[in-house]
Amino acid sequence: MNYKPGRVFLSVPHMGGHEKNYVQKALEDNWVSTAGPNLAGFEHDICQHTNARFAVALNTGTAALHLALRVLGVGPGDEVLCSTFTFVATANPILYVGATPVFVESEPETWNMCPDTLSKAIAARIEAGKKPACILVVHLYGMPAKMKEILAVAEMYGIPVLEDAAEALGSRYSGHQVGTLGTIGIFSFNGNKIITTSGGGALITANEQLAAQAHFLATQAKEPAPFYQHAQMGYNYRLSNISAGIGRGQIEVLEKRVKQRREVYAYYRERLKTLEELVFLPEPKTCFSNRWLTTVLLPENHTPESIRQALEAENIETRPLWKPLHLQPLFKDAPYYGDGLSEWLFSRGLCLPSSSSLTEEELDKVIKHLQRLLEVV
Repeated sequence: MNYKPGRVFLSVPHMGGHEKNYVQKALEDNWVSTAGPNLAGFEHDICQHTNARFAVALNTGTAALHLALRVLGVGPGDEVLCSTFTFVATANPILYVGATPVFVESEPETWNMCPDTLSKAIAARIEAGKKPACILVVHLYGMPAKMKEILAVAEMYGIPVLEDAAEALGSRYSGHQVGTLGTIGIFSFNGNKIITTSGGGALITANEQLAAQAHFLATQAKEPAPFYQHAQMGYNYRLSNISAGIGRGQIEVLEKRVKQRREVYAYYRERLKTLEELVFLPEPKTCFSNRWLTTVLLPENHTPESIRQALEAENIETRPLWKPLHLQPLFKDAPYYGDGLSEWLFSRGLCLPSSSSLTEEELDKVIKHLQRLLEVV
């Protein structure tokens, strides 16, 4: 990564002030491991802020997805319906459990999984003799998916829904925190997310048995015996007590960070409204987005890569929208259902600097150069 002085980054950590208190207490008490009071405290905090019944703090969001698939019983030979317009970490855990991803296209209002295409994909897989084992839906860039419709389809076919809310902590659908609407939800606390534990994640669910099984598997699947007894394969997936301390300080300012990210989006939208061909992702009435990243669709006479490189020359970091997973060489043999919308979005879209710590001066720098690059002479 380019760390030249004065650089405007895409999305950086933003400390709240109390993180060091929790970490210092852990150091003083010698809780420097994957056990300790910060872990239980952070899990409690997650439940308090999301209204989830149970939370299991883990070392990555990817680990949370892997465990979610395991406890849902997904295994070799199964198929998982998965959003195609997302980061590769969404689908990799499907491969970890020996299953096959079946990619489902987005719809234009939220850029998330299309309920109609989902229904058609399920019908097609059943006709082919393969009823999907799970639906893995992503809340992209913090924008909630159309969960009412997706859950209705899932209920019709009796398929559990796993929500990848890695980018969407603080986002709500019809008043409910995303991640709490399906059978299981996951969050990421990677360094670029809206709050961070430096690296980390969490699994949330209303099902006590699933939460207990996830915790069991995350701690090497050690059986309740006075010696190390293992009847099944487990993982070293627990979050450290030190990292959980960072998370406890971070989650205290979650609402403030959501407000700041939304203000960044609003600032861009207001200041760039004269660029009529620049399109921002709107917010449907049922949705409240944390606006983790502000995304735009560029005018047709500009490519995301040309604009990205031009802004990079000004020491401004931007990022293309996710390349659809059905286009990735890793998944070249995976089934895909859709009309190519995500491919078009990828060809037109760019993520703008969105850190909650951005100054007005930094925002104005981004805006000035975007205006210069996009204004028609």
